Amino acid sequence: MDIFDKCRNFTRAKEAMAAGLYPYFRAIQSGPGSEVIIDGKKMIMIGSNNYLGLTGHPKVIEAAINAIRKYGSGCTGSRFLNGTLDLHEELEYRLAKFMNREAALCFSTGFQTNQGAISTLVGKDDLVFTDRADHASIVDGCRLAFGKTIKYKHNDMDDLERVLKMYADTEAGKLIVTDGVFSMEGDIVKLPRLAELAKKYNARIYIDDAHSIGVLGKHGRGTGEYWNMEHAVDVVMGTFSKSFASLGGFIAGDEYVIHYIKHHARALIFSASMPPAAVATVLACLDIIESEPERLEQLWKNTRKMKEGFTSLGFNTGNSETPIIPIFIGEEERCFAFWKLLFENGIFANPTIAPAVPPGQALIRTSYMATHTEEELDRVLETFAKLGKKFGLI
Repeated sequence: MDIFDKCRNFTRAKEAMAAGLYPYFRAIQSGPGSEVIIDGKKMIMIGSNNYLGLTGHPKVIEAAINAIRKYGSGCTGSRFLNGTLDLHEELEYRLAKFMNREAALCFSTGFQTNQGAISTLVGKDDLVFTDRADHASIVDGCRLAFGKTIKYKHNDMDDLERVLKMYADTEAGKLIVTDGVFSMEGDIVKLPRLAELAKKYNARIYIDDAHSIGVLGKHGRGTGEYWNMEHAVDVVMGTFSKSFASLGGFIAGDEYVIHYIKHHARALIFSASMPPAAVATVLACLDIIESEPERLEQLWKNTRKMKEGFTSLGFNTGNSETPIIPIFIGEEERCFAFWKLLFENGIFANPTIAPAVPPGQALIRTSYMATHTEEELDRVLETFAKLGKKFGLI
């Protein structure tokens, strides 16, 4: 067998392209605001994770440009060796302070953060318990770990207790890893019950707050603040590619835990560090998040409008509680056809199919920003209403 046979036999994407139903790798010709340009055409963006709308903020852009002028375009090495700038250390200090933690550590991407931290914490004699809807970076972090991975049903605390009970008598170290906000479904982890189970079965808690920081809680600190249980969480992970308008990721927690990961995570030690412009962007976003709380308020105003709008129209939005609002379609072909008509009507959204969601539960993933206007949101609802009736969804 030729190892490339699998490549030759992969025809699914090209078939979708030929049918005009291929939705991925669409080149955007503008900044990622509430409106974007694709193929020269203006489109309303409801497929972005730019929750606070900071990618085009003048202070953010100025900070990135100034960082390039001072530090150049890249660090040319890993954090472990020559790739640590005073800018990285300033960001880690600020993040730890913002998150009310002893220490923080930055990685070059959010994916690497989960991959590196989880595989470092979970040793060969340890157990890691994961939600079946956890992000792919968590899945891969567990695959790289030498410990045993045990999955439980999505956000089902009874099922989590079932699997924890199976290993109640073991001496193994235990880590529960879950998303704070689930990236496709838009629901929030049931932290009070999860924390109760972690204490009962002597497990630590690691929460991926990629879609929570800048979104949940009075100050935008994420899931722990939302539930008023920040210190029930042992390790918090966050990304910079969403509310922080940049690229990278971080973990925050007790100093001795962060110190250990800092000296053992291969994804940190053997990868080039975040470039100066990316770091400066996050610092500027932190300033804005702390000084402009009205952005968070506006994000939730827009979220409530869209959730209520879709619900009143009769769409199935699942258990969404956040700016991520899925519109369940069902079969993949139908989902792609719905996406195509949205696209033709000037709406950019994301069709999501298996394995990102269970087979037969394809959906249009929509997500909203603080900077969406009333007019943009009204047009989105009007377009969905028209297409929903056409497809028999409402």
